[in-house]
Amino acid sequence: MSAPHDDELHPVETEGYKVGEKKTVEEYAKLDAEDEALNRWKASLGIGAGAQTLSIGEPGDMRTVVILELALLATDRDPIIIDLDKPNAVEQLEKTPFTIKEGATYRMRVKFRVQHEVISGLRYLQLVKRKGVTVDKSDQMMGSYAPNTKENPFYEKTFAEEEAPSVMFFRGNYTALSKFMDDDKKAHLEFKWQFDIKKTW
Repeated sequence: MSAPHDDELHPVETEGYKVGEKKTVEEYAKLDAEDEALNRWKASLGIGAGAQTLSIGEPGDMRTVVILELALLATDRDPIIIDLDKPNAVEQLEKTPFTIKEGATYRMRVKFRVQHEVISGLRYLQLVKRKGVTVDKSDQMMGSYAPNTKENPFYEKTFAEEEAPSVMFFRGNYTALSKFMDDDKKAHLEFKWQFDIKKTW
């Protein structure tokens, strides 16, 4: 399920960068077999011998990137895990704010699955507002990924450490819009959520 579009939430454009032509896993496996640098890149994605078996996804599920879980990892508390595989999980995020302690250091972690095709330039975009005013905007590159296998059923990405504001003035409710998008500007998941910055967890 996608959230309402926000015109402020776009990826950062790199001047001169051109997105390559879309290819199947099989086409990537056969591409320029003599090119050592390209072969190293393909190996980093898990593309090689037997690649034709990688393009199979969950039967009836045509999504290419499936976000399974979000987690808030803080230094002084147990992780806050949001299971996005549960029905209505995205809708609950917008209705139920979670708490971040002022001054706390934390990281966000995402668990996801790729199926059917290679995903190029997957990134996480986030826009945070307080009382309707933008207070933070981030664009984090996650990378390129081949479809998962039985041996490697999902990927995990942990983002850079952040610190919640520690001044009393910043306590209160914040709303956020998050989006997972690839180089083709395809949004794989877009959702609204909210959090409160408080004195304690």
